[in-house]
Amino acid sequence: TDPAADPAAPLADLDRLAVRRGRVEALRRVDLQVRPGETVALMGRNGAGKSTLLGTLVGMIAPTSGTVRVAGLAPHTTDPRTLIRHVGLVPQEPRDLLYAETVAEECEAADADAGAEPGTCRALVAELVPGVADGTHPRDLSEGQRLALALAVVLTARPPLVLLDEPTRGLDYAAKGRLVARLRALAADGHAIVLATHDVELAAELVDRVVIIAGGELVADGPVAEVVVSSPAFAPQVSKILAPEPWLTVEQVEGALRA
Repeated sequence: TDPAADPAAPLADLDRLAVRRGRVEALRRVDLQVRPGETVALMGRNGAGKSTLLGTLVGMIAPTSGTVRVAGLAPHTTDPRTLIRHVGLVPQEPRDLLYAETVAEECEAADADAGAEPGTCRALVAELVPGVADGTHPRDLSEGQRLALALAVVLTARPPLVLLDEPTRGLDYAAKGRLVARLRALAADGHAIVLATHDVELAAELVDRVVIIAGGELVADGPVAEVVVSSPAFAPQVSKILAPEPWLTVEQVEGALRA
């Protein structure tokens, strides 16, 4: 069967994935599956292997051993123009994705690359960051605006799997709220989302599942409440104060108090 046509098939499937860089084992024996509609936080210290894992899913990094499949394709051997319709990465530095002189040109290029209706990318930008002028140079945008533009570029191709690397760095509260709303809508629409993040509050608010990587190995994988609450390093403020109650966010506490 064609994995892309089977709605129950995992969008991302890593089997005993290992990546070596020189003498360093950046990833070792990683098994991971991500299915449509799932939102997964990839957590761990700097250098744990989070960005490397995302890089293998978009074909920037080839596996040393084991396999990586996205919609049944091996990313590092797939034509990038084909791959963007299956998976998109918003990198830690959104400017790595942006190369045009203006927001309008960036959006036109994204529409063309994705084979999307003209105006598709621009409409996404307007939704994510209202009021950005067409003629603005991407480097003159705030961090939040640049992130929104990079996300719009990635979403123009409507990839079923959306990857984000540290997406809330430098975002203010309002921008973070808009990002969360957009990602929730994508998940509700059946997209799978994987975000590498240190932002435990974001994970608590947004994801179903947390995967923790340490030293290139997957050390925990489970529902957000179980994994985060049982790991003191990653527990958000609310759960630290209210442990052992399994509450992660202020909204959950409010709900419990009203119940």
